Amino acid sequence: MTTFYMRQKVFSLGEKFTITDQNEQPKYTVQGSFMQIPKEFTIYNQTNEVVGTITKKMISLLPAFYVSVDGFKEIMIQKAFTFFKTRFDIHAENIHIVGDIIDKYFEVHGPSGVIAYVEEKWFTWGDTYTIDVADEQYEALVISLIVAIDFAKAQDN
Repeated sequence: MTTFYMRQKVFSLGEKFTITDQNEQPKYTVQGSFMQIPKEFTIYNQTNEVVGTITKKMISLLPAFYVSVDGFKEIMIQKAFTFFKTRFDIHAENIHIVGDIIDKYFEVHGPSGVIAYVEEKWFTWGDTYTIDVADEQYEALVISLIVAIDFAKAQDN
């Protein structure tokens, strides 16, 4: 199992931040578009290759994003209409989220079971997530999903 830490800076105009491994070594860089419609995030690996893109759906009642990662079909993640709890629907084959996102802990399930455990830290300056990926073939996909969920939660606030 590989552990990643995603820490966003509170005041970042271009929304650029780094995702590190358990040794605090940079593994992925996320670059958000600035003043672009639709909003887009691009995820790069250590060799500066694009491993995933997240694009906000232009016309949608609730926040929705398209997540594209090499080796996987395009995924749509959409905030579900609920009165009390935050919930996201993932429209993808064999990928879904289990847990309570508002309470800041959830699991990402794939075809063979749990592929990642995600925990958002309480009382931090900026959003901070611990992401434990059980199956390394899903690393870029899990990172992309967490970036999309975090952005949708930030828009609610």
